Amino acid sequence: MIVALIDSGLGMLPTAARLRQARPELDLVLMMDPDNAPWGPKPDGWVVDRVVGTAQHAVELGAEVVVLPCNTASVTALSHVRAALGDTIPVVGTVPAIKPAAAVSDRIAIWATAATTASAYQGRLIEQFASHRTVTSVACHGLADSIDRGDERGIGAAITAAVAATPADVESIVLGCTHYPLVLDRIVSQLPGDVTMFDSAEAVANQTVRRVDEVGSSGSGTGCVSVWLSGIEGDLPASAQRYREGKLLRGDARAEQH
Repeated sequence: MIVALIDSGLGMLPTAARLRQARPELDLVLMMDPDNAPWGPKPDGWVVDRVVGTAQHAVELGAEVVVLPCNTASVTALSHVRAALGDTIPVVGTVPAIKPAAAVSDRIAIWATAATTASAYQGRLIEQFASHRTVTSVACHGLADSIDRGDERGIGAAITAAVAATPADVESIVLGCTHYPLVLDRIVSQLPGDVTMFDSAEAVANQTVRRVDEVGSSGSGTGCVSVWLSGIEGDLPASAQRYREGKLLRGDARAEQH
């Protein structure tokens, strides 16, 4: 079975790596858009058109399940993608892990991009699931872009700034951008040891597996990974090699191509 993951950059890697570990027989199609990344600052109409068009391309390539492991794509275009693909193609979106964090913590920080931090969407999630908690929204300026570039200095500076903006007594941190788990070890190293981290990658991967099982397929797949960059077939960006998840997927992609 072919599963397509759609994101402008490397934010899909944590979910894709978890899928690879959970179901190594799945064929993964990783669809990135480096020519137009990041999507967050783009107008909503542009994002909808881009994500819907990419999803339709994925189905043309044989995808039976489509995943949006990207907060911007999910917030802006999820309903449009589902409408465009119809009932026969499951579409899995991403939601920041505010609900599970609020279930166990009184003091929460949500690390996200500046666009997500300022969004009405995140505000609604906080109101819905964490109105009874103390929540601090932390805009991690430049962190996702630095991760995409593999810019070690930029990553370090962005994490340091985010830690400084996070209350010292915080109990949990929600990683509200799908890029951030790629540098989880670096984030954790700058925080007190009793802070609990939450991200959405595992939940999205688990939901994808459930939808895969619901769809079923006459062919289980060969476990290959293919990569599309702004509509052109290629290889994972070199910066992906800097991260454990990227190394796992990049090796599979190279094996398929060669």
